[in-house]
Amino acid sequence: MGRSTQALHETLPHPMREAVDEFARHLSHVENRSTHTVRAYVGDVVSLLDHAVRMGCAAPGELDISVLRSWLARLRTLGGARSSLARRAAAARTFSAWAHRGGLLTTDIGAQLATPKANRDLPTVLRADQATELVLAPGEEAAPTLLRDRAVLEMLYATGIRVSELCGLDRADVDGGRRVVRVIGKGDKERSVPYGQPAQEALDDWLRLGRSSLAVAASGDALFLGARGGRLQPTVVRRLVSGYARAAGLPHTTPHGLRHSAATHLLDGGADLRAVQELLGHASLATTQIYTHVSMERLRAAYRQAHPRA
Repeated sequence: MGRSTQALHETLPHPMREAVDEFARHLSHVENRSTHTVRAYVGDVVSLLDHAVRMGCAAPGELDISVLRSWLARLRTLGGARSSLARRAAAARTFSAWAHRGGLLTTDIGAQLATPKANRDLPTVLRADQATELVLAPGEEAAPTLLRDRAVLEMLYATGIRVSELCGLDRADVDGGRRVVRVIGKGDKERSVPYGQPAQEALDDWLRLGRSSLAVAASGDALFLGARGGRLQPTVVRRLVSGYARAAGLPHTTPHGLRHSAATHLLDGGADLRAVQELLGHASLATTQIYTHVSMERLRAAYRQAHPRA
């Protein structure tokens, strides 16, 4: 928990504190939610229960739909974004369903909660030539960190994997012969993702010439290492991606931006939507379909710019 969430948690009545703690254990150990999701959902539920206490509730069983609605209304008056409100409502529904199954609530009050859909902005993507410029930005120098950075950028763009998935890779996950990497995604779901020859060459250079210079006893089998030899962290990857994009004069870019770019370029090149869904590790095809809208927007922009009667 963050500091403010922890402080609110400690002020809750004992039955509510117990419920939050048990809910967190359920999310982590039963549903295998990511640490980030557990932290976000617990923070939302603590906020909800704090609001409930202010409305006179002393235990989870005293919650009703009016408490949930007034909580969301208060967050909206405080300037909460639609996307944040949608996530908080999802956390409340998840908590309500769990509490109902466990007998803490007589009815699943969250099932009655209707919230407006979050605005879904189309992701910003690089053009193919810009993506190429970015992955080549570290240059040809054989310094260990530059070899690593080149391999990191190539793998992010070649595979479209999440930054957390990239940082979790071990050397044993890479099959250089078939040019396939084994990825453990959300919910501990495993998938195999292919990559191309440029990424293989960058990986070979890193593993042959760079990794041993940074490796220490604590490195284990981690594929990518930080400057001190530990497993490379997502914050470092985000920093290096944005730094190389800035140095190359490209639009602000993140690892997730490279994921968006990879997906869009695959669809632009004629890849099947379900194949892209499988590569990205999306549970729902609807999540992948946003990239078809990106491709269409790019097509419209090209049409408007190029067609004499646009």
